[in-house]
Amino acid sequence: MQEIPPAVLAALNEGSLASANLVEWLAVDQGVLLGHFLASHGCSDLHAPILDRVAALPRRSVNTIQAAIGAGLLHAARHHRNEALLGRLLDHPSDSVRCWAAHAIGQDASLDLADVLTAIQPLAADPHFGVREVAWMAVRPRLARELDLALPLLQPWTQHPDENLRRFASEVTRPRGVWCSHIVALKENPALGLPLLESLRNDPSRYVQNSVANWLNDAAKSQPAFVRDVLARWLTESPTAATGYIVRRGMRSCAATR
Repeated sequence: MQEIPPAVLAALNEGSLASANLVEWLAVDQGVLLGHFLASHGCSDLHAPILDRVAALPRRSVNTIQAAIGAGLLHAARHHRNEALLGRLLDHPSDSVRCWAAHAIGQDASLDLADVLTAIQPLAADPHFGVREVAWMAVRPRLARELDLALPLLQPWTQHPDENLRRFASEVTRPRGVWCSHIVALKENPALGLPLLESLRNDPSRYVQNSVANWLNDAAKSQPAFVRDVLARWLTESPTAATGYIVRRGMRSCAATR
């Protein structure tokens, strides 16, 4: 972080520049950035109350701080009848600000699940890697609670022309996932997610292929026989380079449990 040029760090904290890598993303002072964002929209009075939410966190990381800020902005927008404030998050030049938008959507109890997925779609397709990751993490708890509704709602995403959205359908439902809570129902019964995976087993995108393989590798840690059976069938039914790649990567945990 010390190697980031001062001018770049200042631009990151002012919100005029997106982070170029994980180091820059971690270096952003979320509180300073929030102050600049609110001041630019005449809402500086909201700064202290939202920072109080951050201060009350039992554990502070970039993810938990962004989630607290997203929740604070959602509460402020509703309490002060300033819905436009949330809209200004979505196309902001700062990827961190767009991450706040993802968390606001994920915590918006006024939306039903279909509306949550509609609202998160622009962020799931965001050109910035960090926003795309936060998009699925932000809505995953809601999807896990309403898994029976979520899985069919995500099915059309597997056919979307945008590889980012196809990958989202797989990544957000991973049984174990990364930096997130596990989805117990999918660990115990990964067949629930099989319709999504079947649609993606021959996807041309390596980005999607890696996610599908990781989904299956997650499932194999608790249900290795199921995963072995699925992958053996895929090799027979879909003998393509894409499916072969997914099978090789998806078998990692299966091999370890033999």
